[in-house]
Amino acid sequence: MGKEKEGFCVVGILVLFLFLGSSAASDDKQKRWRKAMISGETMASSMLINRVPSSIVLPLHGNVYPNGYYNVTLNIGQPSKPYFLDVDTGSDLTWLQCDAPCVQCTEAPHPYYRPRNNLVPCMDPICQSLHSNGDHRCENPGQCDYEVEYADGGSSFGVLVRDTFNLNFTSEKRHSPLLALGCGYDQFPGGSHHPIDGVLGLGKGKSSIVSQLSSLGLVRNVIGHCLSGRGGGFLFFGDDLYDSSRVAWTPMSPDV
Repeated sequence: MGKEKEGFCVVGILVLFLFLGSSAASDDKQKRWRKAMISGETMASSMLINRVPSSIVLPLHGNVYPNGYYNVTLNIGQPSKPYFLDVDTGSDLTWLQCDAPCVQCTEAPHPYYRPRNNLVPCMDPICQSLHSNGDHRCENPGQCDYEVEYADGGSSFGVLVRDTFNLNFTSEKRHSPLLALGCGYDQFPGGSHHPIDGVLGLGKGKSSIVSQLSSLGLVRNVIGHCLSGRGGGFLFFGDDLYDSSRVAWTPMSPDV
């Protein structure tokens, strides 16, 4: 398998928000995100997607100091299993350390992810988006190889697969969409390494989980976060949790 390079992307919009005021609409939105922090009403999603505006809220764990990182817990697979993923707005691809089998994996909080052999083919648009620099070659048409490198010198090499992500929405429903992620079976730890199950890529490329959810009509392609000075906080996908009249929008260069 040839090693292909993934181009890095930076999130195009940074959302800064404050939940202020005591209006009925604001109270209703705050109630929705609080309910999303706990288990909502369980519904099998299949491909019957409710396209009304909704969002996903994920608790953040970690801090700027002394940890120097934040992570979220995502439940992936059938049966669903929890994984701790580092949040990275500077890259697109979400990947898990993968027992496929593992060639070189690092210490992880949970047993390595085991894929269901649902490979993403080489000519899939998501695969092509990872190789936008012109070096996309299909040495094996039945699978999509990836390699992602990070600023601290770390890297992950593997193949793309599809699996179910079990997600609670602020509409008080649960969906389990089939999304593409990396099955990383060869990891090289970087200078800021710590035990992780994988990385949650939040860039604006097609392979980003938020972009995939948006293309399915589940959420709008917006991310935001609130970080506590005492550590932790929450991350959200979608745009129905805040009063847009109280949001400061800051454009970011697409070339960064």
